[in-house]
Amino acid sequence: MWLRLVRAEIRKLTTTKMPWGFLAVLIVLAGLEAAVVAFATDMDGSKTFLATAADQQSLMAFAFNAMLGTALFGTIAVAREYGHNTVVPTYLSCPRRSRAVTAQLTAVLLGGAVLALIGQALIIAAVALALPSTGYGFLLSAGAVTRLLAASALAGAVGAVLGAGLGAIIRNLGGAVTTVVLVLFVIPPLAVQLVDHAASWSPTTLFAVISGVSSDVTLAAALVAVAAWALIPAAAGLVAVQRRDVV
Repeated sequence: MWLRLVRAEIRKLTTTKMPWGFLAVLIVLAGLEAAVVAFATDMDGSKTFLATAADQQSLMAFAFNAMLGTALFGTIAVAREYGHNTVVPTYLSCPRRSRAVTAQLTAVLLGGAVLALIGQALIIAAVALALPSTGYGFLLSAGAVTRLLAASALAGAVGAVLGAGLGAIIRNLGGAVTTVVLVLFVIPPLAVQLVDHAASWSPTTLFAVISGVSSDVTLAAALVAVAAWALIPAAAGLVAVQRRDVV
């Protein structure tokens, strides 16, 4: 029963234009990255930076961007169902809302992970293909590339679940999207300024650790912390859905 619900939720996502819109944005970003590498000047030594092992740090920044992007993906996927009341047939066919919500979260998690993985792969491929035109080579090892791809997929999954949880709590699409931007883009820098050691637990730092670029915290602690970024709003969303009427 639950697996059928997951398949139904995946079908909902893949039969709308939203995932394709996010994919188109990723393709454009990869093209822009290639253009910057191929045609930008090298006055600041950035091309040398991209050609060396420090390239990992540059490409790692995509992980946080993937988290933000897939958080918007998850928020839109969930909140729009309440806005258009398309969630009502789902709850009528599956009165146990916890199953319906976890199925939706699972589908959104998979969608976010796939989008982020594709996006990071496109960025890496764009940089690798453009660098030879500059006289530099792509010097990242296969292991480093694999770790970057894994970190980006995890960031996409975490962001999507976080966004889906906020979408279930707020239900208004505009309010949910605004909250995602506040939670991931506005509040962390403020917290870093106001609270000692807050920087170590911001998504940017955590995914730097997971990508192998930073060692501010242990890998195990970083994994637990990023899981909390997803599970706390998801759990709150699950509770909110079970306690509120859907009309």
